[in-house]
Amino acid sequence: MDAHELTTLLETRRRELGEELARLTERPADPVGNLSFGKRIGDGTTEAVERINTTAAARSVAASLAEADRALVKLAEGSYGRCDDCGGRIPDERLDAVPWTALCVECRARRSR
Repeated sequence: MDAHELTTLLETRRRELGEELARLTERPADPVGNLSFGKRIGDGTTEAVERINTTAAARSVAASLAEADRALVKLAEGSYGRCDDCGGRIPDERLDAVPWTALCVECRARRSR
């Protein structure tokens, strides 16, 4: 994939993630007041669980958006394909599978621990 195709792919991913993040973080038209987990399962409990799940999803999307932004910066500065942690070359197979990655497999695994 050439630099133009890669830029287009990353910008498309960035736009899609931005739209998803906006959807996840928009305020409901009819917000429910204070929510809490009660002794009985009801609308409040269900809504609270949904909000927790939505918050977790929004954090994940925001992290993915940051990865796409970082990849675009690295592409512009000429460091795309180099690991941010160890500075080593990220294998082409990994970049093909996850074009927005800024870490090699070993450094990603180390961060996950």
